Amino acid sequence: MAILKTENLKKYYGKDTTLVKALNGVDLEVGKGEFLSIVGTSGSGKSTLLHMLGGLDRPTSGKVYVDGKDIFKLKDEELTIFRRRKIGFVFQNYNLVPILNVYENIVLPMELDGTRVDQDGTRVDKKYVKEVIKTLGLQEKIYSLPSQLSGGQQQRVAIARALAAKPAIILADEPTGNLDSVTSQDVLSLMKITSQRYGQTMVMITHNEEIAQMSDRIIRIEDGKITGKGGEANA
Repeated sequence: MAILKTENLKKYYGKDTTLVKALNGVDLEVGKGEFLSIVGTSGSGKSTLLHMLGGLDRPTSGKVYVDGKDIFKLKDEELTIFRRRKIGFVFQNYNLVPILNVYENIVLPMELDGTRVDQDGTRVDKKYVKEVIKTLGLQEKIYSLPSQLSGGQQQRVAIARALAAKPAIILADEPTGNLDSVTSQDVLSLMKITSQRYGQTMVMITHNEEIAQMSDRIIRIEDGKITGKGGEANA
């Protein structure tokens, strides 16, 4: 069953001679528990597509269904809450809060969602968060600030933050873009392990063919259209 689906998704910017068709009729289905890579060059529309899948931007026309729900029928506030609970994001630049330590960064989305994360009466699944931290090898770093971490460690914190709220879907935007090749492989392996362990669906955009090979399936996007729906990657 598709947990993520688009129908004739379009996103246009400008008009007349300055019209840019960032997405031009994208139909896509992602199965529950699947790890999908979307590969494309700079300007191909892959980042725009990821933003639409995550409800970060609204399309010119077309639909996005997450877990059967047409997300763009939701009002902005409802969409924000839905996104926070259903979707985890991992960005190339980590987007960690510099004045918060590792643990505080990881539980931040749940705090924003009104979930108490203090010692008394907590509703956070501390056992689960602890397990995620252990899986990602961050046990020794939970009191460290982002500035005290390497790039690979910061990206692992970003992955832990995305996983912590138990989202159904992880959307990763060039998650290894700022990492060297060895660290990239390590981070991707951890993302794959965690998504499998916790039954999450993962969609990653990348321009890196080698990294894409670690996913279950690869599709290609060019000029706002899907040009190739590859079969299984050589994981």
